[in-house]
Amino acid sequence: MVNQISPERLAEMIDSNEAFTLVDTRPEDSYEGWRIHGAENVPFGPDDEITDAKLERVEEARDGDSVVAICGKGLTSTPFSFELEQHDYDDVAVVKGGMEDWSKVYEVVPVETESDDLVVVQLQRRAKGCLGYVVGSKSAESAVVVDATRQTDQFKIVAEEAGLTIERVLDTHVHADHISGGPKLADELDVPYHLGEHASDRDVEYDYEPLADGERIELGGIEIEALHTPGHTTEMVNYLVDGEALLTGDTLFVESVGRTELQFGDEDAESGAELLYESIHDTILELPDETRILPGHVSVTEDNRYEVGSPGDLIGARLGELRDELDLLGLDEDEFVERLVENAPEKPPNYERVIEINTGSESPEDESEATELELGPNNCAA
Repeated sequence: MVNQISPERLAEMIDSNEAFTLVDTRPEDSYEGWRIHGAENVPFGPDDEITDAKLERVEEARDGDSVVAICGKGLTSTPFSFELEQHDYDDVAVVKGGMEDWSKVYEVVPVETESDDLVVVQLQRRAKGCLGYVVGSKSAESAVVVDATRQTDQFKIVAEEAGLTIERVLDTHVHADHISGGPKLADELDVPYHLGEHASDRDVEYDYEPLADGERIELGGIEIEALHTPGHTTEMVNYLVDGEALLTGDTLFVESVGRTELQFGDEDAESGAELLYESIHDTILELPDETRILPGHVSVTEDNRYEVGSPGDLIGARLGELRDELDLLGLDEDEFVERLVENAPEKPPNYERVIEINTGSESPEDESEATELELGPNNCAA
């Protein structure tokens, strides 16, 4: 009998190096665009029958006795698995919800803090590399959420388990690679939603309370300061948490910096790069070396591996480490601008539609469209 396993269970199997064969039954172009590392592609349609050639591909890839099949939504991997059983494969499982549900797997990583009162938790959306945060005060039993993704319950659960009540929801900027959960979460909890004050330049139609450069939010004795850091976008803000951690959104990553042409366009990407250089050198690099940099993304490869670190490990670094190790930070302005403009990676799929949704000018047609728009890794780093 074919078993169903959750995508979370698949993540456990991968992380613990269990011996099994992962077979992806989606069409080749879908597989090539975004897949799980180690998966063997054996395309199988709803009306297909398994052939000797397909069986041979499975057997060649086989690592251990068990086979796990995955497709887009679980619709073709199930009949494929039944076919395998009929050919005497006796340990076959199907990933429930397929790659669609895989895209919603989260890791929860507590961040060490110097203050006993300060709570910072990083939520990693594994398949996309999106990083969101719950930041709170133990004594005040209150928290804010920064850069919530669409699966808002994940943030509610983390806050509740920490004994914190979410009082505000903040976004660093108008995201281009995924649908923000910020407005939705704020509405669900009936709390204020914040963007930087320059979000007015982006024609944001959601109700939000603007935060000016240098403006502070207090959670008991914990202070969160908004720092205007344009470049990736004009309205971008970073959040300095109690002087010890900086939530950098898409300004500065552990492995790179934010790209600049998604809002500015290819023609004005140079202007965005100049702004980003100034934000990094005049604001971020002015902070102490021990400041912990906590970005809004980690780059994810097409085969679903983190460019730095691993799922479940903290994605972050001390500013002094990045100052020494990230070569982009050592370039002069002309070199920096040229590097960003000349080496822009492929744009995220659907980014214009995602921006329309995140400014509130459009809404996804339904849950299926929202899910489809977000499939695949993020691509916001330069």
